[in-house]
Amino acid sequence: MAKFSAMARFARRRMRVVLIAAVLIAALVPLGLWLRDGSFVRIDEVEIVGIEGPEAAEVRKALTAAARDMTTLHVREDVLLSAAESYPIVHSLKTQTDFPHTLRITVNAYHPVAALQVGEKRTAVASDGTILRGSATAGLPILNVRATPGGNRVSDAATRRAVKLLAAAPGALRSRVERVVNSSRNLIAVMDQGPKLYFGDGERRGAKWAAAARVLADRRARGASYIDLRLPERPVAGGLPQPDEPATEAASTSTVG
Repeated sequence: MAKFSAMARFARRRMRVVLIAAVLIAALVPLGLWLRDGSFVRIDEVEIVGIEGPEAAEVRKALTAAARDMTTLHVREDVLLSAAESYPIVHSLKTQTDFPHTLRITVNAYHPVAALQVGEKRTAVASDGTILRGSATAGLPILNVRATPGGNRVSDAATRRAVKLLAAAPGALRSRVERVVNSSRNLIAVMDQGPKLYFGDGERRGAKWAAAARVLADRRARGASYIDLRLPERPVAGGLPQPDEPATEAASTSTVG
């Protein structure tokens, strides 16, 4: 009997604890929500970094407007991304709060590697084929295409291959490429005041760009009109000047490596 009475007392105490906990939760949850979304932690200062170019001002404006409907205790990155979704250059966002009123947003932006050209119109494209409408195209290598893609990504296989080739290029070399020509058997990068680079099918892109860098830095290849990189282990510089002859009359080749 004593044992039964002790068990009953234990059960009553446990029930009281459960009831008290339930009451506290019922009281604290609304309080927590009120604190989380209260005006005293409302975001009123937004710092944005990582975005430059012609769309930067509009992106900052859109993100700032969305952020000021939030608090430093309740930041919604999905809402911020939605606010910037009309700007293809925005890839992703990272946020950091400084209690009580400041939000810092780091924009992970796409970087254009080429400009798709149709007639006189040029449209920037990122390394993964994302179309960056509205982004600047000055100084970008040109890819001539029949039509600008209607969606958000490059769908044509030949154009994707050329974009991947440029994306694999070291920045110093890519900045010297004027255009990439997509022939049936060859990807050809036309350099500014330099030789044409023959990449073949565009596979082993990293090795071929490394070979191109070696040859372009080699004095023996100066004056070459083209560099054949189809076998990156044995790149060939062609159209080299003959000794004591002007470069315009040259037609020799040399394996450099």
